[in-house]
Amino acid sequence: MTETNVQVKKQQMSTAKIWVLELRAPFFTAAVLPVLIAATYVYWKIGAFDLGLLLLTLAGTVSLHAGTNMINDYFDYKNGGDARNQARTPFNGGSPFLIQGILKAKQVLAASLIAFALGGLIGLYLSLIISIWIFPIGIVGGLLGMLYVAPKINLAGRGVGEIAVGLGFGPLMVLGACVVFTGQLDALQFLVGVPIGILILLVLYINQFPDMDADASVGKNHWVVRAGRRKARGGYPAMLGIAYGFVLLSIALGWMPLHAAIFLVTIPIAVKASKIVWSRYDDLPALIPAQALTIQIHMLGGLLLTFGFLLAAFLPIGL
Repeated sequence: MTETNVQVKKQQMSTAKIWVLELRAPFFTAAVLPVLIAATYVYWKIGAFDLGLLLLTLAGTVSLHAGTNMINDYFDYKNGGDARNQARTPFNGGSPFLIQGILKAKQVLAASLIAFALGGLIGLYLSLIISIWIFPIGIVGGLLGMLYVAPKINLAGRGVGEIAVGLGFGPLMVLGACVVFTGQLDALQFLVGVPIGILILLVLYINQFPDMDADASVGKNHWVVRAGRRKARGGYPAMLGIAYGFVLLSIALGWMPLHAAIFLVTIPIAVKASKIVWSRYDDLPALIPAQALTIQIHMLGGLLLTFGFLLAAFLPIGL
């Protein structure tokens, strides 16, 4: 892209808007929903709620998420993966600003490190005033995001990137937030985060279908690259089934209230998305509705679990 074209692009879009899109702020729900689930779960269990702690925790998790988004854009730009991607949609393919020259790599790297530092400082503060466990949980979460496509480590290339994302934006984040709100470490807090972790993993998973060829060319050997689109299509409904089954098991074992069954309201959306993935797995433009539906399942599923815990706190009922 010529210097003139870059200037035209910049003039068409404000600096603030460029950075909002680079941060992928609309997708911060991935960091917000686990915290809301944790807050309402704790309120159901012990009736504790602190708005100040909630807002501070959200600031920390969103900062870590922003850092993760930008550091992955930086590494994908450096390894050439984003430049080779010819199947970019509003949901996959990374940010275009580095490729187009609108932002410089060093700017994105610096912004990423600042975001990680801010998240780390918030985590350190919370660990000093509440529980020492908060800081290591946050460090592990931050490392999972930072090392997702980092050279040499490259969790995505080793076939464990999906697990890293599912853990980082699911059980680990719910656990860390619960410790903030209770000061206690409990295995059940980790398990409560499993369903939302599976759903965010699915958001990543469906985006791997259009990204497959570009990712394979740079050694980003995630699950879809390893299995191929045809075999990988079965993983989508299977993981949805695990998420729904886990919620039902959690209710049966008393880990979640009966009200959490409202999560099952998302099943019709899941069925619709699964049908698209199963039949159109190799028709990349036709997969775009499934990408959008997967984000809907994640957002609605997280909000419904939040509402279920809140409802249970005010209107308790037994099995």
